Amino acid sequence: MLPASIYQSLEQHFAATIRPIKPIYGGDINHAVQIQIGQQIALLKWREQPANDFFVAEADGLACLAATSALAVPAVLGLSQSWLVLEWFEAQGRYQAGDLGAGLAQLHRTSGPSFGYSRANFIGALTQPNQPNANWAEFWRDQRLWPQVELAAQAGRMPKQRQQQCQRLADQLDRLLSHQPQPSLVHGDLWAGNVITTSTGQPSLIDPAVSYSDRETDIAFASLFGGFGSQFLVAYQAAWPLSNEYRERQPLYQLYWLLVHLTLFGEQYGRQIDQILNYYNG
Repeated sequence: MLPASIYQSLEQHFAATIRPIKPIYGGDINHAVQIQIGQQIALLKWREQPANDFFVAEADGLACLAATSALAVPAVLGLSQSWLVLEWFEAQGRYQAGDLGAGLAQLHRTSGPSFGYSRANFIGALTQPNQPNANWAEFWRDQRLWPQVELAAQAGRMPKQRQQQCQRLADQLDRLLSHQPQPSLVHGDLWAGNVITTSTGQPSLIDPAVSYSDRETDIAFASLFGGFGSQFLVAYQAAWPLSNEYRERQPLYQLYWLLVHLTLFGEQYGRQIDQILNYYNG
């Protein structure tokens, strides 16, 4: 269940016997195993060939979220370039979507001096640049959309016509994103698989791709693949109402994660991408 090198590294780090309990399924990027460290139960995530600082970036993002006290976040118990050990939550029932919505609004109240973050991190297995920029339209173009367009092209998933359409859209961003949002701390990869339930029944955030961005980006991605139910948005809106113009920007923000999925998983996401490009380009 665990390579010998991971065993050895864990036992040296914790100075305790490591016992695997069971594999945890559901992720596409890392292996995950429930383990026992001495008398403590924990979650181990590991990769055979991790990207440089992959788990360091994840631990940093978790710490950033935890510092807000807006929502529960598993504590980091140990860290190396090859593995990450997190606090284990023995889930009690299912968290309330309204608690997630209200907590997310509180998280978004944490603001930064500009858009971006202090370091690059990862969206899925792909590098997510975060070079700070005070101009939101420029940040979304240069640090989000265009890097993903280039990665999709490198993967052979960006036909010439689609790339031209992406360029046309990029040229319109100053107009489409002229609303001057607050740089809010966002989770950055907010879908159902990245919210778990704590031992007290509260929602907990995992696997972040944090940055200071338009808070609408978290809401847009949360609604892309099924969402969290109506009470999530009701509670969020009650805590911090969204702009009436949000729905016009939602597909533009969803485009980023669709481009990520295009590169990672293939052309099955191409149709949605092309529909969004056609919507904005006419």
